[in-house]
Amino acid sequence: MGKRPKPTYPSDHYINRELSWLEFNGRVLEEANDPTNPLLERLKFLAIVSSNLDEFFEVRVAGLQQQLNAGVEPQDYGADGLSPAEQLTAIDRQTHQMVAAQYRLLGETLLPELAAAGIEQVRYDDLTFAERREVESLFMASIHPVLTPLAIDPVHPFPHVHSKSLNIALQVEDESEEGERRFAVVQVPSVLDRVVVVSRSDNRLRYVLLEDIISRHLHELFGGFEVLSHAVFRVTRNADLAIQEEQAEDLLETIEESLRQRLRNDPVRLEIEAGAPRAFVEMLKEAHELAPSDVYKVRGPVDLTALWSLHRVDGFPQLKDEPLVPRVPPPFGQDRDIFDVVRQQDVLVHHPYESFGPVVEFIERAADDPDVLAIKQTLYRTSGPSAIISALGRAAQNGKQVTALVELRARFDEQNNIVWARSLEEAGVHVVYGVVGLKTHCKASLIVRRETDGIRRYLHLSTGNYNEVTARIYTDFGLFTADPEFGEDASALFNLLTGYSRGYQWQRMVVAPEDLLQRVVALIRREQQHAEQGRWGRIVVKMNALVEPSVIDALYHASQAGVEIDLIIRGTCCLRPGMPGVSERIRVMSIVDKFLEHTRVFCFENAGDPEVFLASADWMPRNFFRRVEVMFPVEDLRLRSQIFEILKIILADSVKARILQADGTYVRRGSGAGEDAVRSQTVLQDLAREVAREGRVSGEMHVPYDAVTPESRPGNKRTRTPA
Repeated sequence: MGKRPKPTYPSDHYINRELSWLEFNGRVLEEANDPTNPLLERLKFLAIVSSNLDEFFEVRVAGLQQQLNAGVEPQDYGADGLSPAEQLTAIDRQTHQMVAAQYRLLGETLLPELAAAGIEQVRYDDLTFAERREVESLFMASIHPVLTPLAIDPVHPFPHVHSKSLNIALQVEDESEEGERRFAVVQVPSVLDRVVVVSRSDNRLRYVLLEDIISRHLHELFGGFEVLSHAVFRVTRNADLAIQEEQAEDLLETIEESLRQRLRNDPVRLEIEAGAPRAFVEMLKEAHELAPSDVYKVRGPVDLTALWSLHRVDGFPQLKDEPLVPRVPPPFGQDRDIFDVVRQQDVLVHHPYESFGPVVEFIERAADDPDVLAIKQTLYRTSGPSAIISALGRAAQNGKQVTALVELRARFDEQNNIVWARSLEEAGVHVVYGVVGLKTHCKASLIVRRETDGIRRYLHLSTGNYNEVTARIYTDFGLFTADPEFGEDASALFNLLTGYSRGYQWQRMVVAPEDLLQRVVALIRREQQHAEQGRWGRIVVKMNALVEPSVIDALYHASQAGVEIDLIIRGTCCLRPGMPGVSERIRVMSIVDKFLEHTRVFCFENAGDPEVFLASADWMPRNFFRRVEVMFPVEDLRLRSQIFEILKIILADSVKARILQADGTYVRRGSGAGEDAVRSQTVLQDLAREVAREGRVSGEMHVPYDAVTPESRPGNKRTRTPA
């Protein structure tokens, strides 16, 4: 792997990772603000902003606070040069502004417009007689039995509240001893639906929040006491799992214990209703040892992720995006045998526009095929219930050799993956947990089959997880192949993951942490060398994040040599484009839209012989150094053309595309004079529908690599005739 190189440019040439991520979450908030989006889609984006912030505080803010509180100066502040204290100060300012903007949007726009459209949040006092009777019945039957009042006094110290649990703090007065006041806490049960529908008709829905119902019945929990005041609050805690794998005798049990500890980790944030009495705020702040800047007083419901459930209610189609119906990829149409198809040709599938069904069928068919000898599968994040998990268990019961690499350390999916691991083991699957010290993030499924001409390996590689749910809302590429060299590499990959393996010479795959960084930098430098020799230099990259300084430096050098570079990066980007003399030929675009842009694709012009790679990895230190990742080439000319066509559409987006400025901010691109507006996800959805209808592979509409972007740009004197 080699020693990690240090940045070669001054710190002001790099954007801070945390601040760049906050810019991304601001773009999500823009979608919630966008009146061209349907109302429930806007509410969904608002909930996503809160969900994103939860994870940001649990992981990124918690990590910075740990560095600061440890009193040890980090050896490396990062390429941007900001210390933990400086980052926390900037984060504090931006997150408070973001949360305030969220609640203004909710209270002043979204809730009133939703009420006018038929979805109305009501306070308990505003319930009709019939609705109140229904709520009272619900409270006595289902809510009251699970509530636990917790007193706070010298005998009962402040109770532990779990991370992200919703709670009600209250002050009571003893009716028999006038003047004696005490604090207490009641947890809002997470096992109950927080959005309680109180009435429903064809075009109207009224709901009340669970905490509002509980608040009106607090007196019933404290007999003989008068409830003077109350406030809803939530505490967010550090979610990092500190695991010493080398010392763990059983990784699964170690992670289970760590998950229990996560609920009790150090607090990093307090959210509380803006109208809460000051005494409550001070009590909670002191009990959790939080600074004033860690307190977020919100003017609306605490924890807006709960409102996501409204997006899932039946009806109100006019308030949602038109649902996507994924198309079956033409090669797999007409009930063709999946092994026959893949044996004859490589197949590229583009989710969610094309169905995830063939991926599931690939595993299910193998599970029941008597000629299949073995199945090897990586599982990073999967859904439940999962058809793939069921198929792997059935395959083992059918006597096949089945190995599943389950990544137990997939953050926030640890518990889910523990459940699947045990389920698979019970079914007879050989379950392993990967390489010590590394997360297994690559996405691969290998099937070994006995055929008339010998043993053949079938392989599926992907940029995304084996998750039937996210495959409907994340954009990803998946490649099916029976290429023998790919098959040999896949076998070597699983040997690396399940046993001890060194020295294998990879034929097609590029694997982290062995040589992915070196290969990526070498590909960029090759473009630089071609440009220096007067040839066309061109790079187009699409991924989720760009953080690694050595890759950024290589892109800067390539830009200065004349290489034209387009980066489509949904989230964090630490590169500054458009700096005079440094990155003038680099353009960075981010698209935030209905589907989460998740594909990772890297295109290099290579002096007229373009190379295209797909990968499980973004260009971040963790992907290069702390994970097992795979980058793999797309060598079929049809499939390359298909990818070029897709990238051309994405780069033309003028509706949901934002362009990164040198100062770290983003601006919407918009359409030029006389240009038609292009919303790339809509175009790709229409294209998939057209391809399925005509029964052709989209790549048959040949798109030369040059057409991925215009052939000439201001300041670019090179032109090239399309191939």
